[in-house]
Amino acid sequence: MTATLTPSRTEPRARVRAVSPLRAELRRGLGPWTGAAVVLTVLVTMYGKAPGWQGRWADATNMLHVTAGLLAGPLALAAGCWQGGRERRRGTAELWESVPRPPLRRLLVAVAPAALWPAAAVLLADAVCLLATWPYVSGGRPYVELLAADVVAVAALGALGHVVGRVVPWRLTAPLLGIVGYVGLAVGAYAVGPARWLSPGAEHQFFWDRPVWWFGPVSAAWTAGLALTALLAYGLRRGRGRALALVPLAVAVAAAALVLRLPPDEGPWRHDPALARRVCDDGTPQVCLTAVDAELLPEVSAALAPLNARLKGVPGAPVRWIGGPFGPGRPGDMELPNAAQDAVRGRLPHPDLFLNSAVTWLFSDTCAPGDFTGADAERASEVHLAVTEWLAPTPDDYGPDTTAARPYVERLRAKSPAAQRDYLARYLAADTCHPDEVPIP
Repeated sequence: MTATLTPSRTEPRARVRAVSPLRAELRRGLGPWTGAAVVLTVLVTMYGKAPGWQGRWADATNMLHVTAGLLAGPLALAAGCWQGGRERRRGTAELWESVPRPPLRRLLVAVAPAALWPAAAVLLADAVCLLATWPYVSGGRPYVELLAADVVAVAALGALGHVVGRVVPWRLTAPLLGIVGYVGLAVGAYAVGPARWLSPGAEHQFFWDRPVWWFGPVSAAWTAGLALTALLAYGLRRGRGRALALVPLAVAVAAAALVLRLPPDEGPWRHDPALARRVCDDGTPQVCLTAVDAELLPEVSAALAPLNARLKGVPGAPVRWIGGPFGPGRPGDMELPNAAQDAVRGRLPHPDLFLNSAVTWLFSDTCAPGDFTGADAERASEVHLAVTEWLAPTPDDYGPDTTAARPYVERLRAKSPAAQRDYLARYLAADTCHPDEVPIP
């Protein structure tokens, strides 16, 4: 006798999980690929310029801001445009519009990948780069309000591109829109006047500056307002409520008005005394940098140590080496070259080159037109080069040819320490703009 197996009534039935339209839209199509492309674009660009931004929060923030505005923005614009024209290119626009959902809701679901994926990618790239900067900075903070405004701007550009793709579903619209967007953002970023700060890619070297507190939120309101205006105007074009598009438009216009009232020269940036505060060592001559570059102070002091040993106690020698936005503040101060420009991740990779630059600045006089002429000009130039070479030899493959100055260098090296100090005092006291006053070793 054969037993017949029948399913038990208590056996659990398979449950079908309903996938929300938003989740399905985010997971398919061009969205994930756009996010990956934006992450790679930003990170590869930042990696190629890492030595220039990893030592300061200001440099890292500025570089991320420009990269997001000028590279990620046009990429999101083009990708959103391609995504927006997808339904008409496939011939499924009528089928999509037959879905029993309000037109604006369908539009917001469809535009989500074009806006959210690039924005999330920029946010991820910002986090990676800020973490890579953190071990090497001395002071200050990253201006996260500006980075948040960049995320909103990239999302807004993706949404605007989606609307353009729906209106003009031509296949070449997306690449052309990306090119036009890049050119427009670049031109706006480097324009003259307050209008340049309306561009998401406007650059500012704010080593000792900070933005006004409202600039980040207002910038986000400007770009988000434009995107929402376009979305509402397109999504409500066939029904009631089209006047709702005027609300985000009014917000965008108000935000733009605030930005356009900024001072033409300063823009939204103001000097921050806490960042420009001087931090000095206890050497003689003293070396002073700003609080932003405090971690560089031991490196700079060590690089200048051989020169300071020769200058110590010499009449006319500097009392302090000063680095920062204001330069010398009292008699005896001597301005330093910008150590941050030569630094890589908070360190000086070529201290000999920095020392040579400091000596060059020490002996650089501002001569009037017609000075440094006459029969002794060539000889004075050779002596000047010899003194620089004696105090700080030029590294290989850098600087001018020192062959003509070699005899004077040998004379200086052959002198006794007392004679060297005497000559150095006479050279510092001379007016090097007049060749006949330059003492010969």
